[in-house]
Amino acid sequence: MAIEVRTVEPGEVGQALAGIWHYFGRRPDEDEVERLGKILPAERVLAAVDGGKIVGGAGAYLFDTTVPGGAQVPTAGVMAVGVLPTHRRRGALTALMRRQLEDAHERGEPLALLFAAEGGIYSRFGYGCASLAGDIELPKEHARPWQHEPLGEARLLAEDEVLDVLPGIYDRVQAATPGMFTRSRDWWQVRRLRERPSGGATMHVVIELDGAPEAYALYRLNFGMKHMVTETVLEVGEALGTSPQALDAVWRYLLAVDWVARIDAFWLPLDHPLFHWIREPRRMRFSVIEALWARLVDVGPALEARSLGEGELVLELVDDFCPWNAGTWRVASGGVERTEAEADLRLDASALASVYLGGGTFEQLRWARRLDELRPGAVGRADALFRAERQPWSPELF
Repeated sequence: MAIEVRTVEPGEVGQALAGIWHYFGRRPDEDEVERLGKILPAERVLAAVDGGKIVGGAGAYLFDTTVPGGAQVPTAGVMAVGVLPTHRRRGALTALMRRQLEDAHERGEPLALLFAAEGGIYSRFGYGCASLAGDIELPKEHARPWQHEPLGEARLLAEDEVLDVLPGIYDRVQAATPGMFTRSRDWWQVRRLRERPSGGATMHVVIELDGAPEAYALYRLNFGMKHMVTETVLEVGEALGTSPQALDAVWRYLLAVDWVARIDAFWLPLDHPLFHWIREPRRMRFSVIEALWARLVDVGPALEARSLGEGELVLELVDDFCPWNAGTWRVASGGVERTEAEADLRLDASALASVYLGGGTFEQLRWARRLDELRPGAVGRADALFRAERQPWSPELF
């Protein structure tokens, strides 16, 4: 019997999520499913069904993502993709991903994003690694910035203040940062501010510059001590600033917290100024990891939303998984359209996704043999056309 893929009924969300929770050693938690429903309605969850039993699932949040140039693009935030091991290699995952992209196409969501537990899975569905990030483990004795003096006024927020202060700062940073996505109030409550069951309580600090809130950090002190010597780890969940000065201010605060043995932070962008603030950047033990994976659901609207430089380029796009994208496209700052003209470059959907947010370049793809340069100089023209000022970044795993 063939596996069927369909939208879940409201009471089936937990069963669909069980496919991925199995691999985390968990069973669906009714309270968690109920909370999740505030940001993930049932109509955005798919189930793979075999003989009437749900054996896998996939969900897609809806939010807007900033792309180079500042446009906000409706996005399918892919999450909880998983199939029970009893049904592996039966085509369930492929069927789920195909249906999910078809649904996003019909809903008018030109972009899909995900964080991949196993990145090798998603390239065959047209996703490309679109950004890199890094984790740090910085011993406190080496947390010495070039400038030590505090900037601005730091204030720890009470719980009832957090939602009045932090979202405004986040929204300003998000609007200027490719790869960052919008957060609703429900998202803040369900995802970002929910306490984890282990470790220290989350602290919320805001930095005011000239009396206005301009930066914040979410951090936890995971306490430890041996022989009266601290082994506490300060874990930075998120630290944002609306300007270079604001970001500097919040990191000066974090690096100066007393009675800490190590400072850990996650998902930092590759161009984070810590590399220039810290006297010995190698002491951060910066470990590079893949971060956002992107998929252009609809090539025309996705490329038109993104800022493009001078000139034009003709791309021949191979996209077997989303055939509505396949063909030859003329890409220019004045617009994106299908064309019968001879192509300058040939590449597949996964490769194009890797350069879309500005995290990769066509020259890198050429060296990786991920594209065909059909006209001399086309790769250089493509990189000039797709040039981005900043590395894409998302501070939050979803």
